Amino acid sequence: MGLLRSQGAEIVESGVRYRTWCEHERVQVLLVRPEGVVIRSVPLEAEGEGYFSGTDARGKAGDLYRYQFNESAGWPDPASRWQPFGVHGPSMVVAPDGFTWSDTAWTAPPLRELIIYELHLGTFTPEGTFRAAIEKLDHLVALGITSIEIMPIADFPGDRNWGYDGVALYAPSRAYGHPDDLRALVNAAHTRGLAIILDAVYNHLGPEGNYVGCYHRDYWNARHKTPWGAGLNFEQPAVRDFFAENPDYWMREFHIDGFRLDATHAIEDDSQTHILTEIAARVHAQGGFVVAEDERNEPKLIRPREHNGFGLDGCWADDFHHVVRVMLTGEREAYYQNYDGLPAELEQTLTHGWLFRGQTQKTTAKARGGDPAGAAAEQFIYCISNHDQVGNRALGERLGHSISAAAYRAASALLCLVPQTPMLFMGQEWNASTPFQYFTSHSAELGRKIMEGRRREFENFAAFRDQALLQIIPDSQAESTFENSRLRWEELEEEQHAGVLALYREFLALRRSNLIVRDRTQGDYTVVPLDEGIIAIFFRRAGADSFAVLCDLVGGHEMPNLQDPRHTPGDGRKWQPLLSSNETRFGGEKVMPFQSPITLVLEGR
Repeated sequence: MGLLRSQGAEIVESGVRYRTWCEHERVQVLLVRPEGVVIRSVPLEAEGEGYFSGTDARGKAGDLYRYQFNESAGWPDPASRWQPFGVHGPSMVVAPDGFTWSDTAWTAPPLRELIIYELHLGTFTPEGTFRAAIEKLDHLVALGITSIEIMPIADFPGDRNWGYDGVALYAPSRAYGHPDDLRALVNAAHTRGLAIILDAVYNHLGPEGNYVGCYHRDYWNARHKTPWGAGLNFEQPAVRDFFAENPDYWMREFHIDGFRLDATHAIEDDSQTHILTEIAARVHAQGGFVVAEDERNEPKLIRPREHNGFGLDGCWADDFHHVVRVMLTGEREAYYQNYDGLPAELEQTLTHGWLFRGQTQKTTAKARGGDPAGAAAEQFIYCISNHDQVGNRALGERLGHSISAAAYRAASALLCLVPQTPMLFMGQEWNASTPFQYFTSHSAELGRKIMEGRRREFENFAAFRDQALLQIIPDSQAESTFENSRLRWEELEEEQHAGVLALYREFLALRRSNLIVRDRTQGDYTVVPLDEGIIAIFFRRAGADSFAVLCDLVGGHEMPNLQDPRHTPGDGRKWQPLLSSNETRFGGEKVMPFQSPITLVLEGR
């Protein structure tokens, strides 16, 4: 029957075994019908240390159940495998081995070969389901993607949510389908050569449908402060097991390859071994990988455990996005105040992985980051768009909505060929016209408070100094906000979008086919400022042709002189143009190089 989790309902030879952790004296399982009528009850025996367990000899897959403490009405299982009637409804016993897999020969690509595509299942397709996403996998393969990063799917209140309000960490959201539908998606991805990364939230639980406090007050540690209230109590063994077993579960039962851990800077743990280190070790033991989202630029996160690090494999590196955004738009509000948008910043970021490596930030007057020397380039995840950088804007507008087509092409081409790991956000590859806005479906009162708070966040932005303009910020509770965020796949047939898609396909194909770029562990690269406004990434390897990426995100400059011996390919070879972001087939115009924003690829021949 497989490994048993510390909590949850497990099918065993003698029926269904239930186990939970709580601080109450009398605990039983109520087997119920969908409308809530109790069919029978199963008393659970105290094991000690707060655990209660028992076996229902008549139990089977499909049973609906709740846990009852003393005389309470009954609560959903925090470790439920599925909540078919929502997070407030009964939990369901699910057989994890009913799906037939065909990916037994699958091996995930190494980190250095990842080209990541972040998507939200509910808005990725018109249907917004696990099964519907399968129909778009061939598009991603043709694009050149090697891994899909799925925004959180742990079940949440209502029928639409970004996923960061999840409360049932072991239950794939019923809004997207049955758990076997998720298995079908992962299986289909693997058969096409695509790895699956799951976005996991271990820093907080959502504000609605979060019932762990009904089970035990020690799920929380008041000493640990987070933006969402008291932090989780990872010093408590039962709580630690509940979270540390979660990635194990997704890998074992759903064949997930790796994880993106949300806001790890908000995870506090005073244990001898940090919970992040334990999670990384568990994932590595099953052949997976872990990357963090962390605003601190903390080298310890991606340093091996034997070198006093946490042992994570990589980290989202937002400095690249912020430098590029300020260069392209001139925005200087909120955290963008810390960036000048100069080519020198872009050069430093590409050279080191992060821009801030101990410098003082203007917004906080505090030092940020440390030197990541020794880290491999692929450990830094770069993007020019992601769910946060689009969806947390007041109107959810994308980068391509705010800058020229040439600038968008230049930034896109650069992203495809950086030494670091590139990540695209869904629809970016054709410069989708649709926004990605913040949407929820909480209870009415909670939803109203969240929307009011969201509008307050933008009161000090220049665009909203007129208070009346705050009302144009989309209502996160409105279904129209969710519908507006769905991708319009018919745009692929439109000329202005088809050209951008062709650019992404060609530049990513070059990344995969050029061994110098693909396998940075065997060669060196240098990032050099060339004249004012232009940076170059030179890839060199003994016995192989040199390769150069020249980028001017602003335009209006002259073609740099590459006759300097420091920049020539050597051995009598000359630089020859290979690919340009301004080619007419990508939507560009026949203008002199560098008079408009451009990324130009040269090869030494």
